[in-house]
Amino acid sequence: MPRHPSILLLKHGDTFATFDPSGDVDLEGSPSAGMYHRDTRFISRFVLRVQGARPLLVRSSIKPDNSILTVELAGPEAVRSRRLRFLWQATFYERVCIRNCAKTPISVSVGFEFDADFFDLFEVRGMRRPRRGRQLPVRANGSEIEFAYKGLDRRLRRTIIVLDPAPAELAEKAATFRFQLEAGVEAIIDIAIRCSPENGSLLNFDEAKIEARAAADAMKTKEPGIAAPSEQFTAWWDHSVADLHMMLTETLHGLYPYAGLPWYSTAFGRDGIITALECLWFNPNIARGVLLYLSATQARDENPNRDAQPGKILHETRNGEMSTLGEVPFDRYYGSIDSTPLFVMLGGTYFEHTGDLDLIRLIWPNIELALNWIDNYGDVDDDGFIEYTRTAAGGLRNQGWKDSDSAIFHADGSLAEGPIAVCEVQAYVYAAKRAAAKIARALGKRSFSDNLAQQAETLRQRFEESFWCEQISTYALALDGNKKSCRVRASNAGHCLFVGIAGEDRAQRVAVTLMSQESFSGWGVRTVAANEKRYDPGSYHNGSVWPHDNAIIAAGFARYGLMKEAAKIFTALFEATKFFELHRLPELFCGFPRRHDEGPAPYPVSCSPQTWASCAIFLLLKACLGIKVNRSEGEIVFTNPGTLEFLSGLSIVPSQIGGNDITV
Repeated sequence: MPRHPSILLLKHGDTFATFDPSGDVDLEGSPSAGMYHRDTRFISRFVLRVQGARPLLVRSSIKPDNSILTVELAGPEAVRSRRLRFLWQATFYERVCIRNCAKTPISVSVGFEFDADFFDLFEVRGMRRPRRGRQLPVRANGSEIEFAYKGLDRRLRRTIIVLDPAPAELAEKAATFRFQLEAGVEAIIDIAIRCSPENGSLLNFDEAKIEARAAADAMKTKEPGIAAPSEQFTAWWDHSVADLHMMLTETLHGLYPYAGLPWYSTAFGRDGIITALECLWFNPNIARGVLLYLSATQARDENPNRDAQPGKILHETRNGEMSTLGEVPFDRYYGSIDSTPLFVMLGGTYFEHTGDLDLIRLIWPNIELALNWIDNYGDVDDDGFIEYTRTAAGGLRNQGWKDSDSAIFHADGSLAEGPIAVCEVQAYVYAAKRAAAKIARALGKRSFSDNLAQQAETLRQRFEESFWCEQISTYALALDGNKKSCRVRASNAGHCLFVGIAGEDRAQRVAVTLMSQESFSGWGVRTVAANEKRYDPGSYHNGSVWPHDNAIIAAGFARYGLMKEAAKIFTALFEATKFFELHRLPELFCGFPRRHDEGPAPYPVSCSPQTWASCAIFLLLKACLGIKVNRSEGEIVFTNPGTLEFLSGLSIVPSQIGGNDITV
């Protein structure tokens, strides 16, 4: 395991920052580094020099709750530097402490280099633009530097850097401080970097730190905690909770779990829903925020440029210049085939878990719109299944959770042509209609409820007839536009078990297929089995291992009483955590076979943290311990305790649920 994190990350709200291990932003070494706000890079260079040279890294660390990042550096002439930093309210705060560790007084020069390119996130990711907006002249005065950019979208974006104390020299993109330090004496420089500041006073470092600390502490009181003999499991849990808290973002409609860093620090429909499902027993307020946000952003009109139709649930939203101008279709993009049934499914699961009928009444019109989309828009060719086709130029070719271009294919390796019906989406529709039926009954809509329940049962029967592939003992990955089965062993079938659409016998056979040597790498179930034509263990969707995917599969196994198989997945992911920085499971890792004394191979550009990967632990724990929450009685019940050795002696502190600690 690396001694230092390879990338340092901070996030608060709509702002995040990535640095190299020394805490610098230097595009020559890290092209994607920088400070970003609402999909625009507001700082593209931030480099520290001591005595004219970049100091050497001693160590870097981040507080367990991701709130404060610390970097220790060693410079020439026994000068030591310490950088403390955090994000709060669209502002980056840093305190640089310079200490003379020599036995005699010395003169110390401390320099900073700054720049702001205001690149859109999609530019940073490699997209080229025919033209850009106008970079305005840099203003440097006293203790402030201001960068500004007038975009083609007519928005003015500004970066203001405030230095305390005022530097000895200030240029357009540099500041120099000079100190005469006695032996053992320390000098302090505070830096605040604000993104597009509005009216209002700037907090100083200590004031902002107190506010950020209080907010982090308040978050912890709202959720259950654990005590476990296993230090590794405790570390995995603690960092998962911290990553979830970091990714939760306050919106006008409540908390929403942004998808991941660095590329997906925004609201994604599918990711938010699955994260909420993973966390439902742990923190149902997340599901509440997701349901309200997605209701508010639900499509009302047809818009082919956004793959939008009335009732469809958001795929993703972006706030950068390129999205605003339509250079990419993602300002509000609806190219997701599964977000809409998942939304209804989450509504039903949330109601079942909390009994919160008031919220359900509030979003019932949105649920009805979603059901209408499923019936009248989702079924492109009127065959009873939900399919997708792309209408937006630049939109996604594949629109299930495996949305890379080559993810849906036939047994001979040829790509499926649309309209495409992927297997797990039919399962989600089945679950959505069952969930909506229960909600409708609670709202007194008995006839509507009965009709939905019958629709779900009809879909279940047709699904079994059309998707089951006897020769490979699993469900087809998809049906193509000609209704030809994609007879490929893929992890998608595990999602069908998760919602219960599979018959008992076929669920057993799917489990055998998914846990075979071809599908199970030793670290988890691969997205595609090793004996399939397009299998590539280093690909994004065709042979890799995704933690959230595996958590869903394990929960599916548990649903059918396949506890040994569920426990095997949980154990594999638990053992994988010791090979990743901060015990943080990334978005995905490679699907190479497990070998003795070797960890899982990282996927080079995997997001970490990726929220649904971070939250896999909550769903795994629920599945393998059979956790049921009785909020009216203030208790958590384990229906299947003691199946995993590393969980032996684990206690859950119910916190907001109330009641006493419960021990496995």
